[in-house]
Amino acid sequence: MQAAGGAPLNDPEATEESSGVRRVAVLAAVAVVVYVLDLITKTIVVSLLEGGDPVTVIADVLRLRVIRNPGAAFSIGTGMTVVFTVIAAGVVVAILRTARRLRSVPWAVTLGLLLGGALGNLTDRVFRAPAPLQGHVVDWVEVFPATGFPVFNVADSAIVCGGILAVFLAWRGYQIDGTRVTGGPEPSPSPEPSPAADDDAGRGEPRG
Repeated sequence: MQAAGGAPLNDPEATEESSGVRRVAVLAAVAVVVYVLDLITKTIVVSLLEGGDPVTVIADVLRLRVIRNPGAAFSIGTGMTVVFTVIAAGVVVAILRTARRLRSVPWAVTLGLLLGGALGNLTDRVFRAPAPLQGHVVDWVEVFPATGFPVFNVADSAIVCGGILAVFLAWRGYQIDGTRVTGGPEPSPSPEPSPAADDDAGRGEPRG
């Protein structure tokens, strides 16, 4: 039988292609949610909190403080803004290329988190002050202020979660194409019976 478009209903290639499209849709949906959430929160905190005193949400645990970060996630490498801009753009391109082989929902979520986070911070680097490709990323979440833990944003959180999930999936053997690599030795093949054993079995037990 054939579908309306002329393709066989049970065509394995069509089924695999449809599965890949669905996984890419999951990746895109996660990336869009992360990107929009990051953009909205940055816009709000810049308009309401920048230039003012930090806002304490939970004493000694969580407060909101806007800073402009020229470096990477968690204020690493503050003197390499252009380099991190190029790296972020490369990450986006690599994820988009990898999506063509995507057949795994967990990996779709993982890559969606990484893509949304990379695009969120890349948007800051391209469009924010002081200059194109040298823009400073807006960070605004500060946890445990007394410890000096770096201030971060939604995009940073998505990148970290995506990285942790990627390590976990790789450790468990889950592949981007939907297969799973399991550890352990291959089972040894059963030895073939010898002709002598066949002859003995055919003669049966000797009579007394």
